[in-house]
Amino acid sequence: MMLKGKAFKFGDGISTDHIIPGKYLSLRSNLPELAKHVLEDADPTFAKRVQKGDFVVGGKNFGLGSSREHAPIVIKMAGVSAILAKSVARIFFRNAINVGLPVLICNTDNIKEGDELEVDLEAGKVKNLTNGTEVTFSKMPDIMLGILNEGGLIPYIEKYKDFVVNPGKNA
Repeated sequence: MMLKGKAFKFGDGISTDHIIPGKYLSLRSNLPELAKHVLEDADPTFAKRVQKGDFVVGGKNFGLGSSREHAPIVIKMAGVSAILAKSVARIFFRNAINVGLPVLICNTDNIKEGDELEVDLEAGKVKNLTNGTEVTFSKMPDIMLGILNEGGLIPYIEKYKDFVVNPGKNA
C-alpha cells in the first residue's frame, strides 16, 4: 500500500481539542461540516489547503486528550491519507486504525511543511521526495494492514465476519 502527498507539519501536543475545536462539538452529527473545521485551532487554513492524499505530520503525543472518535474520522474525511508522528496517544491510535486512517510512529524531524512524501505501509518506509531523506517505522501487524486495506474495522468485520489475520489465505 503506497501513499503519496504533501506534508502539513504540526508540533508536539496536538490534542483532540486542536483537531475538533470545542466550539464545533455540536456538529458531531454532521461530520462533513465538522471536517471543514478540522485542526482549525492549530492551523486555521489547514482544512482549506489540504488535498486528498496529503499527510498530517506531528511531533510528540499527537491526539492526546479525550477519546473523541470523531477526531480521526474528520481528519480522514478532509483527505488525509496518514498521520506521521513521534508518538501518539493510544486511544487516538486505535480510533484512527478503526476508521481506516494509518498512524505511523517515526522520527518527523526532517519533514518540513510542504515536503512531498511517499509512504510504503508494508515496507515501513517514509521517503521524503523533497529532501531525499528516508525514515522507517515499525512494520504494522497483518491484522492492522488488513483493517486499513478494507477502509476500517467495520468494513473489515463485515467482509470477513471475524478477526482473520491473513484474510487472503483464510477467505
